[in-house]
Amino acid sequence: MASRVWLSLCAAFAVLSLLAWPLPREALDWQPGLIASQPWRAVTAAFVHWTPIHLGANLAGCAVIALLGWRAGLGRHEAVAGLGALPLTQLGLLLRPELLRYAGLSGALHALVAIAALSLLMRGARERLIGAGILLGLAVKLALEAPLGPVLRATPGFDFAVAPFAHLSGAVAGALAWQLTFRVMAK
Repeated sequence: MASRVWLSLCAAFAVLSLLAWPLPREALDWQPGLIASQPWRAVTAAFVHWTPIHLGANLAGCAVIALLGWRAGLGRHEAVAGLGALPLTQLGLLLRPELLRYAGLSGALHALVAIAALSLLMRGARERLIGAGILLGLAVKLALEAPLGPVLRATPGFDFAVAPFAHLSGAVAGALAWQLTFRVMAK
């Protein structure tokens, strides 16, 4: 029962991405110069995708993270943290103002991975090891991407530039949202 909420969150991210596909990207994507006058971009940018491959990769990511959460029995607390991490991920991009445009779910998906891993880390021995392994894998992936280097990077197999800092921003936003959510909801 608990994992239904997590599955619903992952499904909502996928459906919103599909619904945003035909919409004008320039009205919804992340543009730091417009955030004060158009704050919705802190949420809508996650659902905008540049190319069909970009959309497909993020939809596949939604499916993998949904499966992870279902198998781990993630629930309401994790889903609330995931919702909170969504705008925090985009707002973290303000730390890299040279990233003039950004779109896609990859930052938010990294947030969900961090949330899932932290929740597993707080459980029993076997799940704790799985959570630690996921966190270690996430940390290695982020380090290899060099998120403090160039803001955009060409990646073999993708027909769009990847913004590695968005992945770091998402992972940090996920950890912050997880901590805040569990602190508030535990009271």
